[in-house]
Amino acid sequence: MKLSIFSIKTLAVLAALMFSTSCSDDFLNRDPKGALFSGSLANEAGVNGLLIGAYSLLNHGGTDGSGWHSGLWIFGGVASDDAHTGTEAGALQPVPEFEAYIHTSATRGLNDRWKVLFAGVQRANDVLRLLPTVIENKSVSEAAARQIEAEARFLRGIYHLNAALMWRNIPYVDETISAAAGNYFVSNEQSPWPSIEADFSFAADNLTATKSEVGRANSWAAKCFLVKCYMFQNKHAEAKPLLDDIIANGVTSNGLKYNLNEHYFDNFRPSTKHGPEQVFAVMHSVNDGAGGQRGTNPSGDANAGPYGGPFPTYGFYQPSFTLVNSYKTDPATGLPLIDTFNASDIKHDLGILSSQPFEPYTGTLDSRLDWTVGRRGIPYLDWGINPGLAWVRQQSVGGPYLHIKFANPQSEPGGREVQSTANTYNLIRFADVLLWAAEVEVEVGSLQQAETYVNKVRARAANPATWVKKYIDNSDPLKGVTDEPAANYKVGLYNGEFQAKGKSFAREAVRFERKLELGMEHHRFFDLQRYDLAEKGYMAKTLNSYIQHEVNVPNFNHYYMVGAKFTQDKNELYPIPLEQIDLSVSNGEKTLRQNPNYN
Repeated sequence: MKLSIFSIKTLAVLAALMFSTSCSDDFLNRDPKGALFSGSLANEAGVNGLLIGAYSLLNHGGTDGSGWHSGLWIFGGVASDDAHTGTEAGALQPVPEFEAYIHTSATRGLNDRWKVLFAGVQRANDVLRLLPTVIENKSVSEAAARQIEAEARFLRGIYHLNAALMWRNIPYVDETISAAAGNYFVSNEQSPWPSIEADFSFAADNLTATKSEVGRANSWAAKCFLVKCYMFQNKHAEAKPLLDDIIANGVTSNGLKYNLNEHYFDNFRPSTKHGPEQVFAVMHSVNDGAGGQRGTNPSGDANAGPYGGPFPTYGFYQPSFTLVNSYKTDPATGLPLIDTFNASDIKHDLGILSSQPFEPYTGTLDSRLDWTVGRRGIPYLDWGINPGLAWVRQQSVGGPYLHIKFANPQSEPGGREVQSTANTYNLIRFADVLLWAAEVEVEVGSLQQAETYVNKVRARAANPATWVKKYIDNSDPLKGVTDEPAANYKVGLYNGEFQAKGKSFAREAVRFERKLELGMEHHRFFDLQRYDLAEKGYMAKTLNSYIQHEVNVPNFNHYYMVGAKFTQDKNELYPIPLEQIDLSVSNGEKTLRQNPNYN
């Protein structure tokens, strides 16, 4: 018998409890899982071990047969206008296929992402299958059992949600679906949204508000994910009361009232990772005996650095010219140049050797740029002045810019570990929530309230205390920084523009703010996908305009994008992996249906 279309496995048992069980094709012909579960795992420790195994796949890379080519940085970042495929020409295949929108249902990475997401679903379902036996054995309290059930359903909701963002038309798989029951051929023709919403609603109603372990989900995180479900269905009216409650009353799993961190980069610094802005995050660590490069990578990125130089230089995931240009501001008001930002490029060092003189751009900029993008001549965290990429990578392939958000400062825990980080990856942070609330207010509420939410996010970027500063000693960046800004930062607040210019302007201003605030955090492709639901053709227009700009940058020979075209009514979704469709044949019929305009 073949593995099912969901790659059903009990890897959680293997990882968490050190069983040695084959994953070969005949695995599904073994005794039902309940027979195994009813023994040594049928107690509170056993079911919690399975639950930890379900959490472990949130990283979405490097486990269950997948790797860097199934990471969210590709599907949420490189496939958007945030970033380019980097490093040397011809490397990182098949990532360029996603950047050029020539991927097919057989392109490597799609099947691996499908497998890891549905392996996560299966691990959550394993918990839910075992839990009744544990309850019957009276080896867990009613209260503890309810928390375990709610956490498992929360995780099942996340894995299904992430699959829905990729493919939209997915099968929903609950704990009643198994190899033992022989019912694992599940169609993807029914909407998964009601079931995903039900999982998050159950979790929101039953999880406690705080947790003794900060990495576990709490009730407020579940409410935020329910909001995310609503946002991807344009259910703004349903989202609004939840958002009002979350903003007024929500707390982190360690009991902090939701708020923005005082400093923007505190969201990406290991020593400050569990602050008031963290709604729900994937936990990472270094030197923990987990294998790999002495630690873990953010969201499967494998680009946390340092690598190949005196500071994190490995350009897997390189910011685009369009993203960098987005951080230009009006010199008079400090507001973003929403309509004209891409009319010219911020001065860059493309084709200029590190040994040659270079003067960075002197126009006004949003301060978040240099916490998001590594630019020539600007301090790169506490690693030193960025000397440019020409000395270590082919600039003409990925461009002159480096990512920053997933690179550890060298002074932080794990800062010097190769391609690893002790930081978290925020699946949702409070800035995300505030900007969803701003979107909702534009559509169903008050333009003034939407502006207030956007200004709350912008106020942090406007605070000079949060800006990148020049070093005390360029030759020794660990000596600290001065009070002098590293660039000409100017960030202003909106002052009645939403109301004065109307709903269309306000809508676009909120969308642009998400681009600035969440740049390089792998949300952009899916945000564009969501905007397209309300405004047909928005995604194609945005990304085709982006392609035209990038291919016309002088001396930028990014041949991956030459001839690229985003096809409307096709590329908004990814194709269902061909291997999964082939595995879904039951009684001569394919259970899974391909997404529109893919073969």
